[in-house]
Amino acid sequence: MNKAFKMKLSQLGMLCVMAASLALSACGGGGAPVTANPVVPVTAGSDYTGPAPSTADVQAFKINFWDNVRSTNRCGQCHNATSPAQMPNFARNDDVNLAYTQANTVVNLTDPGMSRIVAKVAGGHNCWLTDPSACGAILTTWITNWAGASAGGGTQIQLTAPVIKDVGNSKNFPADAQLFSTTVYPLLKQYCSKCHSPSASSPQSPYFASSTLGTTGLPDEAYAAARTKMNLDTPAQSRFVLRLRQESHNCWNSNCVAASQEMQDAITAFANQITPTSVDPAMVISKALTLYDGTVASGGSRFDSNAIAKYEFKTGKGSTAFDTSGVDPAADLTTSGDVTWVGGWGLKFAKGSKAQASTQASKKLHDMILATGEFSIEAWLAPANVTQEEAYMVTYSGGTMARNFTLGQTKYNYDAMLRSSATDANGMPALSTADAARRLQASLQHVVVTYDPVNGRRIYVNGEFTGDADAQKGGTIANWDNTFALVLGNEVSSDRSWAGVIKFVAIHNRVLTDVQIAQNFAAGVGERYFLLFNVEAATGVPKSYVVFEVSQYDSYAYLFNKPFFISLDPAAKPDGIVVKGIRIGVNGVVPNVGQAYIPLDTTITASNYFAGQGQQLSKIGTIIGVDKNVDLDTFFLSFDQLGTKTHFVTEPIPATPVPVDGVIVSDIGVRTFDRVNATLAAVTTVPANNANVNQTFQTVKQQLPTLPTLEGFLPSHQVGVAQLAIQYCNELVNDSAKRGVFFGSVNFSAGSKFSTPTGRNTVITPLANASLGTGLSSQDSAGLSAELNALMGKLGCGDGSTCTAAREQAVTTAVCGAAVGSAGVLVN
Repeated sequence: MNKAFKMKLSQLGMLCVMAASLALSACGGGGAPVTANPVVPVTAGSDYTGPAPSTADVQAFKINFWDNVRSTNRCGQCHNATSPAQMPNFARNDDVNLAYTQANTVVNLTDPGMSRIVAKVAGGHNCWLTDPSACGAILTTWITNWAGASAGGGTQIQLTAPVIKDVGNSKNFPADAQLFSTTVYPLLKQYCSKCHSPSASSPQSPYFASSTLGTTGLPDEAYAAARTKMNLDTPAQSRFVLRLRQESHNCWNSNCVAASQEMQDAITAFANQITPTSVDPAMVISKALTLYDGTVASGGSRFDSNAIAKYEFKTGKGSTAFDTSGVDPAADLTTSGDVTWVGGWGLKFAKGSKAQASTQASKKLHDMILATGEFSIEAWLAPANVTQEEAYMVTYSGGTMARNFTLGQTKYNYDAMLRSSATDANGMPALSTADAARRLQASLQHVVVTYDPVNGRRIYVNGEFTGDADAQKGGTIANWDNTFALVLGNEVSSDRSWAGVIKFVAIHNRVLTDVQIAQNFAAGVGERYFLLFNVEAATGVPKSYVVFEVSQYDSYAYLFNKPFFISLDPAAKPDGIVVKGIRIGVNGVVPNVGQAYIPLDTTITASNYFAGQGQQLSKIGTIIGVDKNVDLDTFFLSFDQLGTKTHFVTEPIPATPVPVDGVIVSDIGVRTFDRVNATLAAVTTVPANNANVNQTFQTVKQQLPTLPTLEGFLPSHQVGVAQLAIQYCNELVNDSAKRGVFFGSVNFSAGSKFSTPTGRNTVITPLANASLGTGLSSQDSAGLSAELNALMGKLGCGDGSTCTAAREQAVTTAVCGAAVGSAGVLVN
């Protein structure tokens, strides 16, 4: 198929950003500054007839917060001015100034997420959605918008000293599944394998009841999936037990109390045979922390003022991903197919799955984007691979042939399609990132697509403009269809499936500027915390900490990132503190993998340390595996040297690997699709930008080799090469000027010149020389010439033949295609 799947989005020039930098308090070297962003006002309620707002701050309160909460299905039903009024009556409808006074008692404009009203509603009080956390997120957005419109704005992240906890003894899961196989696994296999096994008729992950055995004959797959569901320290709090006891899930013998007790006893028997791990007292260590002991690092530094739909995926369960933009109507997404929630906030899409909003709610995208004539798509996503094609990540469309906009993937390319006056109803011609750039990778990336009617489309990856120009420029989008639906991970018709993880999506009805895109990239994504590891005992500096930014990378690992040293005592002046060899410990054990900070060797000095910001120790991050689960894992730091205290670790000498016979791989390979095209152009002298050649290349490009390995070369690849080679040769032979230079004095207007070997060699020799080169010992020019000579005979232009001029031209084209499409050209 023609995969002319190219596109690009440009932006309407730089908008003025009225932003004031707010330094990350007590977080130097570890976080980006927080910026106050301008807020675009929303239309105020038209039913209000009371006194006008008395100040600009009251006006900001009105349009960003009060107009949203005063409806009767939210807070207006109770917190109003009607007797008996429920205090605080911040949703009263008679006087916005009095409502403003009351609202200030329940909000925190410095840190909106810590507002009393957010905590109350997120805890389950009168949430108007099925998920209280989603209501809390929406309230946070409204308060943030109010704060951003007021003098000061933005959210300032304040580091908070955690409760001091020593690193204690801990029970840790054994390395193998032997003990698990005789205690907990028999129950799981007997009662849970009908669902939680890959061999089930309708398999449901996680596969903790899998009957698949590892090389040692143990249920390794089931053990890996079950570990996060068991609490070794308190078996009664294990997820397996609670699922039966509190949620009555699949209780065997119709007795949930007995089933949960049987499961608890099995986990207790498992845990009782595990010896607690104790920490070597000679180690130089920090105090201990869990992930949730940290200071929340998410939010506050993003630019979201013009977001009209936003998905943060915080719910973590169920079939609804809530739109937390705070802009009504909420375009909540309903998942279908194999969609699973991932740790650290996100959705994982497998083949055939999707998350789709209703057409009625999606209509707000049409209405609010057409009101401005510009928009931006922003997403944090991790493609599962770089081989999928025609795979849609974010689309607002009505099927495979009709759309308003789409962000998709074709192998290493990000693609964007857009319906406008410069494109067709399917958003074609599409634009994408350049093939050679390979911008799309199977890793977590920040992607932004912007559009405005002057510059058209632009694509940004990880905060940077890709440089790909939109040939269609702008155009207008007045021809958009308001009956389409917003979909993630697929097309509405479910036949453009994409595989991967999406951790954030926002649709803005304005173009994000380069500064705003860089700001949102720097803000990061997902559930993140600053973990403050207390090291006061080793450094002698009061309230001193080594701080990591930590997040759940996925359901199986944590990301530790950019450590820095700081003291929360403003009078402290640390100097001359040596920091060498940091290791991250989990549950009393220092894992052997993921220890990226062992080479660290630096010193905290007065000249590099800044009060309130600290001193950065490293700019890199590392991955540490989940051991028990996110609620139970306890972290600590071990140092080779911290201050004057040392504990040098002798790294074990790795065992010499035993040589094994592997698959023999060829020393030679094949040219990939772009190299094939460039080589054929060089061999035939026909430029690659020739219209007919380029059209053929776009048609067969996805059929040409994508990997250089000889072992991966398929018959379908050769068919594509042959098509492209014939097109190049056709252009060469039919161009009198080019063929005159290439074949010399051959007269193509007279027939019967191929009736003798000498006549045929006038064509064969130039083709063999161009295809194989000359003077090379490894190329069989004579063999190729013999094959081409035989081919000409089979095509009727052999010894003594009387071929016409037209026939000889056709035979020359065929022979040329065979030569330039041969292994002599393809093998690299």
